[in-house]
Amino acid sequence: MSRRHRAEKREINPDPKFGDLVVTKFMNAIMLDGKKSVAETIVYGAFDVVQGKAKADPLSVFHSALDNVAPHVEVRSRRVGGATYQVPVDVRPERRQALAIRWLISAARKRNETTMVERLSGELMDASNNRGSAVKKREDTHKMADANRAFSHYRW
Repeated sequence: MSRRHRAEKREINPDPKFGDLVVTKFMNAIMLDGKKSVAETIVYGAFDVVQGKAKADPLSVFHSALDNVAPHVEVRSRRVGGATYQVPVDVRPERRQALAIRWLISAARKRNETTMVERLSGELMDASNNRGSAVKKREDTHKMADANRAFSHYRW
């Protein structure tokens, strides 16, 4: 990590089907070994399954799932006089989105359906209905921040 200046953000293109930047970020996070077409197939397949099962616009289901998973506060470790405190801090919007994407994908990968398309569509529908392990992860993060509210005066 450079000490001179912050690394500039790379510009990403919106996805070809929906024209949405967040879907592209989601695809890039799903992608393994640079196989973008495989990630594209997984995401669009999951969107098709969501449209078939939920009878709703898959893009709105996706965005509501991201909103339900995104954390508002998290704890950061802070050393004060030899002791380490878990200090609750607000999450920046970019990090909130990145964490939501990461948690959704990891929760989908841990599910026990047969294909990644089924896992991802199931997790997206669960998250949009405020269920599932990705939403539980957000709840646990909020509980941890709430439990350590006493140390919030160590915020920097």
